[in-house]
Amino acid sequence: MTLADQVLEELRPGLAPDVLAQLPDLSKRLALAGRILCYGVGREGLMMKALAMRMYHLGLDAHVVGDMTVPPVASGDVLIVSAGPGSFSTVAALVKVAQNAKAQVICVTAEPDGPVPQMADAVVQIPAQTMANDRSEATSILPMGSLYEALMFLFFELLVLDLRTRLGIAPDAMRANHTNME
Repeated sequence: MTLADQVLEELRPGLAPDVLAQLPDLSKRLALAGRILCYGVGREGLMMKALAMRMYHLGLDAHVVGDMTVPPVASGDVLIVSAGPGSFSTVAALVKVAQNAKAQVICVTAEPDGPVPQMADAVVQIPAQTMANDRSEATSILPMGSLYEALMFLFFELLVLDLRTRLGIAPDAMRANHTNME
């Protein structure tokens, strides 16, 4: 078996029917949101930025926490965070800010029993190795949390397809929202 074949086999459980069954509820919550604010740290943060960009392409009011132009979070908004290992101090602090503002919090994680997911209004579990368990319980040939991050990207792309259908957005309408400043 090649390395590529091994990676593809490792991805399959993270896209199993029970994992994908989480898409409709998440899609509905995001479709009903006022603003959507996305946050994650490290490479998880990059995946959250990719999600925010696609939601913007869909015409949603999506932002990345930490950008200078991010609006304040408020009631009716959704903060969607990633805490793959279950906890990051900055993520936990931002969850509290969103809760104090009466925003809904959604946590994407591999560890639903972790402190940050336990604080959230909704949890999306992506079963994969993260940096929290890449030493003693390593199950992936990919380094550190790469399996989780790759699955985040794929799961988010499927989420975007669900949102596009739910909102009745044509692919050309998404393309029209893509920047011309590149």
